[in-house]
Amino acid sequence: MKTMKTASLALLASAAVLAAACGPSEPPAPPRPAAALATATAEVREVDLTTSAEAVVEAVRQSTVSAQVSGRIVDIRFDVGDRVEKGAVILRIDERAASQAVAASEAQVREAEAGLVNARAQYERTRQLVAQKFVSQAALDKAEADFKSAESRMKATLAGAGAAATEKSFTTIVAPYSGVVSGRHVQLGEMASPGKPLLTGFDPSTLRVVATVASAQVPAIQAGARARIEVPSLDRWVEAKSVTVVPAADPRTHTTQVRLDLPADAKGLLPGVFARAHFVTGKAPRLMVPRAAVLQRSEVTAVYVVDDKGTPRLRQVRVGSATDEKSIEILAGLRPGEKVAAEPVKAGMATASPS
Repeated sequence: MKTMKTASLALLASAAVLAAACGPSEPPAPPRPAAALATATAEVREVDLTTSAEAVVEAVRQSTVSAQVSGRIVDIRFDVGDRVEKGAVILRIDERAASQAVAASEAQVREAEAGLVNARAQYERTRQLVAQKFVSQAALDKAEADFKSAESRMKATLAGAGAAATEKSFTTIVAPYSGVVSGRHVQLGEMASPGKPLLTGFDPSTLRVVATVASAQVPAIQAGARARIEVPSLDRWVEAKSVTVVPAADPRTHTTQVRLDLPADAKGLLPGVFARAHFVTGKAPRLMVPRAAVLQRSEVTAVYVVDDKGTPRLRQVRVGSATDEKSIEILAGLRPGEKVAAEPVKAGMATASPS
């Protein structure tokens, strides 16, 4: 018993010595303040009121070049994505059969020409003999008929030769306008036949956006006559050069197509790209904040409101339809003059305190 009491006293003495050596415990250091956040002010300003519609980009000039003669494809000079200038040779078809047809027609032209020369000479001689009363008028009539027949035969032969030369020219396919090849439908060595698609291309300098809108919205769109085009995949906005309402409606869906011509300097757009058309229908004051400040998480739309002390707090908001490439309308959740974090991701990181 005495031994156990001695051991306990020794342990207590050791603990006291260690505590004295370590001294009093230091309080935990306070967390470092977060860096100042970039903010923007919610402000009321006059903006364009718009009605939106889904649309798609299409080429005004897009065509598929097809064969006009039969033959084996012996040369393909361009492929998908290549730039082609107007008049450039893009494909060749074997022209040997067409060349033989041209040679045959040229020989027929020479034969008809010789026959015409002979008929003309015979007609002149007969006229002289009739004047000298050596032959009858019937002989002159026959010589004249033979001469006219030779003239007609000559014209027909020349037309046939022209047709043969035209057929030969069809073996060389040239670009109808400058553009970009978007599809190749044949391979080297395949047989071409009349009507068979060869290459597809479009002119990237003449693009437009086609939107489908409700017929009830057409009067407001025609009155505004101005629209902006949003391309979500490129995060770009483009001002439409002109707005054309197609003068016809779909009787089943009661919708109308609207064509919006794009400017020639609209780079990066391709036919088939999804777009959204925003038609201007008027102006009105609206509460606006930068688009980058709005945070979308699942079904929640929110912003980080920054108070006077620089502390961001998440607040749910409801957005409206008035929008442009930089700002978006706030219907509820914010008051004019309040500051929002311009970079909501950084604001969210600032609100996360270490455990």
